[in-house]
Amino acid sequence: MIAYVVKSLAQAILVMLVVALVAFSMFRFIGDPVSNLMGQEATIQDREQLARDLGLMDPFPVQFARFVSNAAQLQFGVSYRQGRPVADLMAERLPATVELALLSAIFALVVGIALGVYTAIYRNGLLSHAILSVSLIGVSLPTFLIGIGLIWLFAVELRWLPSFGRGDVVKIGWWSTGLLTTSGLKSLVMPVLTLGFYQLTLIMRLVRSEMLETMRTDYVKFARARGVPERTIWFRHALKNTMVPVMTIAGLQLGGVIAFAIVTESVFQWPGLGALFVQAVQFVDIPVMAAYLMFVAFVFVVTNLVVDLLYFALDPRLRGAGPASAH
Repeated sequence: MIAYVVKSLAQAILVMLVVALVAFSMFRFIGDPVSNLMGQEATIQDREQLARDLGLMDPFPVQFARFVSNAAQLQFGVSYRQGRPVADLMAERLPATVELALLSAIFALVVGIALGVYTAIYRNGLLSHAILSVSLIGVSLPTFLIGIGLIWLFAVELRWLPSFGRGDVVKIGWWSTGLLTTSGLKSLVMPVLTLGFYQLTLIMRLVRSEMLETMRTDYVKFARARGVPERTIWFRHALKNTMVPVMTIAGLQLGGVIAFAIVTESVFQWPGLGALFVQAVQFVDIPVMAAYLMFVAFVFVVTNLVVDLLYFALDPRLRGAGPASAH
């Protein structure tokens, strides 16, 4: 177990170093930070002095080592566009993205598992076929189109929900939350549905297929032959064995929800990290872009590491294999 954890941590660190190299290359080869910070009226001496202050005269390995060291301390420099520390900008936007992503993941997980179990148990029922047909919408339609459709229905036609923004928020220390206000909760509904719908359909179909396969196994047939009640077979035997692959996919999807909330945040003008990244791309704000890239990689690495270890702990067949064979 210890060797497995060490190998997984080594892989995670290696991935983060590769991503850090990509992010650092953005600093090194895209745009001119001296021109972005000083403008066109600066003298040559001022430019050279700023380049020395920023460490741009140092060799490439030294600059990369300094970048990794600063990133480990959450220091990504100053935003070219706003002139503020990137860490402060990220901290301001982080609560909005985290709340949106977590609620979307919970919505997708709870509803997806429930619908997957129902469509597996009553696989020939009319409602099951209707649910599977509707789920095709979540798989085939782009996320932004689902968001626009929800805005048209609930904001324009019915006027039940706000079409953009985060509503009123409450400060709890440095964390701002919209979960404690009515307008904040209303503002969350459509972004959560939009972001979680695609993940919901994937989880539902995975649960359904895994349960159907489990229901055909010999030990389920033996359980029926012994007179075990159907409900016990469904929830104690079939669903329990289904949750191992579902947990793996759901964990990776959670990383994807946090990382790729950009489209949903853009559609609903949600003041999160995704909207900050879009603005950074428009103004070629390299420090913000690099920090966001590192954040996304960190989320994926951590979620994958946690899922990998949980998968290893739950499935005894993997305890004699390496991390790479866990997926």
